[in-house]
This record gives sequence, structure tokens and C-alpha cells, in this order.
Amino acid sequence: MSEKIKVLLIDDHEMVRMGLKTFLSLEENIEIIGEGSNGEEAIKLAEELSPDVILMDLMMDKVNGIEATKQITSKNNRIKIIVLTSFLDDEMVFPVIEAGAFSYLLKTTSASEIANTIEKAMKGEPTIEGKVASLMFNRMKERPKHEALTTREREVLTLLGKGRSNKEISEELHIGIKTVKTHVSNILSKLELADRTQVAIYVNKFFKH
Repeated sequence: MSEKIKVLLIDDHEMVRMGLKTFLSLEENIEIIGEGSNGEEAIKLAEELSPDVILMDLMMDKVNGIEATKQITSKNNRIKIIVLTSFLDDEMVFPVIEAGAFSYLLKTTSASEIANTIEKAMKGEPTIEGKVASLMFNRMKERPKHEALTTREREVLTLLGKGRSNKEISEELHIGIKTVKTHVSNILSKLELADRTQVAIYVNKFFKH
């Protein structure tokens, strides 16, 4: 049996944490290793428990989820932070993605989809809830279009959108790892995207109608 995904729950509402713990504990490959009610506790527990994934609320006392995400990812970028919040606005979405959040879900997301998002995060596949993706897409409208990419860069872009690693892209397109890294760097530069999470959002809006 494969090792369980270690998950830390951070939310200022006890009932939310209880509900998540109750459902996620039923998943065979997920283990809840701790919980906290604010960003300060999130930072402390992330260092003490070294989770694989953190389900992070945004609006909390002491330290909010954005600042907690920034501090945690700056120390350990292996940890995948999945935002789980009620907020859908520019002031929340963009800062926490820039802070290093890997996925972004709203609290209207079903429990099964949250579990699925955790599993996808461990495979390097970000998940951005539809309404959030639309919001981010609207922000991206003025950016250079993917038509500016070369044919090969478009192929790499499509694979990045599917969550493929550099090694997997190298094998699928029969090109070297260094070449893949060059293409990825060019893609991010031409589209003015910061990371693979934003690439996934871009591909989702332009190629998955």
C-alpha cells in the first residue's frame, strides 16, 4: 500500500474543520495529521509536522492565509497549499496565488472534489475552481496571446496544462530536459505567467472549451 498523503487543516471555524476531517479520514490514501485555526498556527504546524498538503482558509485572526502561505512556501516549497475559502475577489485570489498557493477552491466545492484536488496536487496537477479561473482569465486578457508561441512551445504549453513534469514532456516530445526547461522559460516569459498554476489556468480557458 502506498504511503498516505499527510494533510493539515487550517480554518478558523471548528465545524468546517470537523466536517473536513470526518470526510477526508474516510479516504484510504489521506491522513489528517493536524489542524489549526489561524495562519500563525499554520506556520508553526507546517514546520513541526511537515505535511504534504495544507487546506488553507484565507480570512483568519493573527495571521491571514495569504501571509501564512507566503511564509510556508518560502521555507518549504514541497508543501502543496490548497486554498479553501468563501472569497472570490481580486484582493484574495491574486495575492495568495502569488504567495505560492498551488490550488484554489471555494467552500461550495464538494467533499469528493476536495479529496480529488488533494490527490491531484500530489501528482503536480493544480486545480483552480471554475469561477476563480474565470476571474483570473479576465485579468489575463490583455496579455500576449499564445499565438506568439512557436509550434513546439504550444506543444509544451498543452502538456504543461495537463500537469506533465519536465521529464514527462521530454519523453513525450523526444527532446532533452534542458530544451524543455528553455521552452518552459520562454512560454512563461511570452505569456507573462509566473508559474505552472497560472499556465494551467491559461490552458483551461483557451484550449478546453
